[in-house]
Amino acid sequence: IYAGLETLTGEYLSKEWKRDDGAMMKIERCLIDANWGTSTDVVYQFCRQSNHAAVLYPSHGRYVGASSTPFAEYKKKRGDRVGHNWRIPNVHGKRAIRYVLYDTNYWKSFIHARLAAVMGDRGCLSLFGRDPARHQLFAEHLTAEYRVKTSGRGRTVDEWKLRPEAHDNHWFDGIVGCAVAASIQGAVLPGTQEVAKPVTKRLKLSEIKRDSRR
Repeated sequence: IYAGLETLTGEYLSKEWKRDDGAMMKIERCLIDANWGTSTDVVYQFCRQSNHAAVLYPSHGRYVGASSTPFAEYKKKRGDRVGHNWRIPNVHGKRAIRYVLYDTNYWKSFIHARLAAVMGDRGCLSLFGRDPARHQLFAEHLTAEYRVKTSGRGRTVDEWKLRPEAHDNHWFDGIVGCAVAASIQGAVLPGTQEVAKPVTKRLKLSEIKRDSRR
């Protein structure tokens, strides 16, 4: 696994990609799934030791159902970085490397909503080319799960489940990770950003008494 990660990141994170306007870009953020059993420590070790450590984060998808505490209600602790249904906790202990936690149910619904958007509309996620067969396997991974609308604790969410006949959903997980990474880098779809709560100034007792005499 370590050798595979080294080869893959060496190939892709060193490469330049040409944008439509001719500008050259590199991958600025890469998440590596650290949820898979005994590979967790290997992923953390790789992200710490890699030549590309500055752009790497181990990541953990969390199943947040209707009865779970939503990410929006998470109480931010000192040193935490909190975003749109994801957070990067402050760390300590043997791994001592920052990692990403994100709400898999929310981001899976987000990806399917982007795929359902009309071509050319804001927020549309489209695939290149005109040959459906070229994207057949990718499409099978993206449709390997189905959503169940579930209500609890006064809210309704999509809970995603693997279809009985499906085998692989890896590329679905992968594109979800790409969306989370884009959000971490500052990409925002209009209408999804959190509304900032107004800051209320704390008044001193002397100020209240002074105002009451006016």
